[in-house]
Amino acid sequence: MQRVRGFMLMGGGAILLILLSTNFFLPHLFGANYYSTESDDQFFEVSPAEQKIIERLKTPESLKALYMTACVAATPSWRGSLKELIERTELNAVVIDIKDYTGTISFPNSFQQKLTGKGCLVPDMKDFIEELHASSIYVIGRISVFQDLYYTHLFPELAVKSKATGGIWKDRKGISFIDVGAKPYWDYIVEISREARAAGFDELNYDYVRYPSDGDMQDAHFTWTNGTSTKAEILEGFFKYLDDKVSEIGVATSVDIFGMTTSTTHDLGIGQVLERTLPYFDYVAPMVYPSHYPKGWNGFEFPAKMPYEVIKIAMTAGREREVAFNVARGLATSTPSKLRPWLQDFNLGATYGPGEIQAQVQATYDSGLSSWMVWNAANRYTVAAFQSETGIHKAGQ
Repeated sequence: MQRVRGFMLMGGGAILLILLSTNFFLPHLFGANYYSTESDDQFFEVSPAEQKIIERLKTPESLKALYMTACVAATPSWRGSLKELIERTELNAVVIDIKDYTGTISFPNSFQQKLTGKGCLVPDMKDFIEELHASSIYVIGRISVFQDLYYTHLFPELAVKSKATGGIWKDRKGISFIDVGAKPYWDYIVEISREARAAGFDELNYDYVRYPSDGDMQDAHFTWTNGTSTKAEILEGFFKYLDDKVSEIGVATSVDIFGMTTSTTHDLGIGQVLERTLPYFDYVAPMVYPSHYPKGWNGFEFPAKMPYEVIKIAMTAGREREVAFNVARGLATSTPSKLRPWLQDFNLGATYGPGEIQAQVQATYDSGLSSWMVWNAANRYTVAAFQSETGIHKAGQ
């Protein structure tokens, strides 16, 4: 159950990370900062003025966001059209790639870089964020965590290994993963988070915070996993570490988890358990795409054709578990929910138009929630699905 990803190839490079000790890797911060835009030999300096921290916006009480790849953010006309869509509809936020599965960091930063990754770069990310802020658009930065083609290439000792070959394990799409238990990598994610906050992002969204699932799992070897700890325990250890470090930055955080986590109590083989996630993030985003539920789930022959029902059942279950978890911790039943689902705006298992998307939104509200985000890997959204600012979609109605 892997999210459908879309990307465009652009020029150059990869992060040159410095070996600090035999078993500890962390991007080295230099006095002079450079960023590659075209080739391995062309860099421009990031001045101290450009590194100033931008004031962030307050999180909307009812957040309504769409996803934007780094490639689209690097294309002025395309990103401009999505910005306009947000401005003239009920939408009020955008999720932009900071680091995708290629491992490329999309915005200028103070890591010493010589990029060879295949991801897209957004040299004017700060300016774009300021433009979005000027339109009162809340900006979330997405960080693909343990799925990272480039970092596993740089430091194969931190990657999930193949039992058969002893080399780097890859999933069915040829994508490699960092072992969740590889603590040296945890600090790399913390440093990226600090840089992203300085770049002006209002919130940091962590995706692929899990063990891999798509591929020959019998061949996967997790060398950094403590034999006495479960996947769920190790992943929760990462959540706690991230929370402890990022809380110092003063930025909101969210995490993407499989949709099935709201209705399943075991870790799905990937380490994700809803109750082990809730304490460490401001918002938790189950990816409840109807197309990703198996045939026969809840008696539905084709879940993708039941958008309202799937979202309503999944998010109601999630909310009930969240309330029970809060009560067990001494919190009131009226404690605001952290749940904020990802909804489907792509054709998979069924054709999705305005009706299917609006049905998911209504199901979110009927589950007692007020916020949602919409995913389309190609960034081609169903415009008619989103109401104008005076439209009919109102939480609780």
